[in-house]
Amino acid sequence: MDEKASGIAGEARAARDDDHLRVAHLDADAFYVAIELSRRPELCGRPVIVAGSGPRAVVTTASYEARRFGVGSAMPAARARRLCPEAVSIPPDFATYRAVSRRLMDMVRAHVETVEVVGLDEAYLDLAGLHSPRAAMRRLVVEIKRTLGLSCSVGIGPNKLVAKVASDAEKPAGFVVLTRAQACERFAAAPPAIVPGIGPKTAARLSELGLTTLAALGAAREQLLVDRFGANHGRDLGRRARFEHHGVVGAAHENVSESRERTFDRDIGDHRQLEERLERLARELCDSLAAHGRSGRTIGIKVRLDDFTTVTRARTLAQPTCDGDLVSATALELLRAYAPARPVRLLGVRVAGFSGGQTRPAGADAAAQDGERYAKAASDQLQLPVGAQ
Repeated sequence: MDEKASGIAGEARAARDDDHLRVAHLDADAFYVAIELSRRPELCGRPVIVAGSGPRAVVTTASYEARRFGVGSAMPAARARRLCPEAVSIPPDFATYRAVSRRLMDMVRAHVETVEVVGLDEAYLDLAGLHSPRAAMRRLVVEIKRTLGLSCSVGIGPNKLVAKVASDAEKPAGFVVLTRAQACERFAAAPPAIVPGIGPKTAARLSELGLTTLAALGAAREQLLVDRFGANHGRDLGRRARFEHHGVVGAAHENVSESRERTFDRDIGDHRQLEERLERLARELCDSLAAHGRSGRTIGIKVRLDDFTTVTRARTLAQPTCDGDLVSATALELLRAYAPARPVRLLGVRVAGFSGGQTRPAGADAAAQDGERYAKAASDQLQLPVGAQ
């Protein structure tokens, strides 16, 4: 075959492959650290940790130089500093992270119509209708780097599972394109926990069955999984191990609840202090509910004691509400009725049972709310010990 014919054949194969590349996952590498380094270029190449300063603070993210010492997200900050004493610790600046995230996602939407934001720094993109998905994503990555100075990793595949695992495979600045069959082959020896939806507890239970790789899990008898994990979850585990997934990018879902909680730097035994903290959380929550036009009938509290005993209490009202006075009063009544006998480590309040029609908005409004939600969660997690939630 001459060179011209070979080139034409190669283009035809690429076009056929592109027909199956429907989803991309884009993830900004070490997002918080990258933003901090843009403001402190003298720290480039050094181990950097973004974390709070409280005694129970955890690592929000770490530079790749720090990760080589075993530092990772959600690790207690005190342990991270022991692992990497020379690391530079920087307090998080979520206002800046949210602002950069908005610019990032605006750039993504300028290239791709349907985008599902799943964090300040990552999103799924629907590639349907794009003439050349690979080229489009490469252009987007170059533009993000040139405009925002952010390195991004990209995974492309036939579904969200393949795209997500592919984007994690060669960080930082990875660009991995896989069919489902290629993903099964490439990650056959990988642990099940690399796949979204298979958490540490499930992975531990799978290990007890001798299923320590994706290949083993994918080939396991369905009845074995059903007997151990139930009909729905058991079958789903096998499908995920084979990278079978039919989720739609940007699929709307209904909000069912919203909450606020805090882990204290020091356990609180004084009931008056607890009530003050709970009232503050309730009003903060109600401000958010009112801003997004949400209200719910069920008011709940969460109390974690110093021995990690966790108790929840709830009450359902006759009508949905987002009134700060009513939610605060109800939460305080629940707390007083429980009357914790030991010092409290964590305290939270929740409004659930949203009234009809309060579904998640689409487009830019949804992305903005997602960004705020993930930033809020990350901010709260700065004071959460590992395993607290």
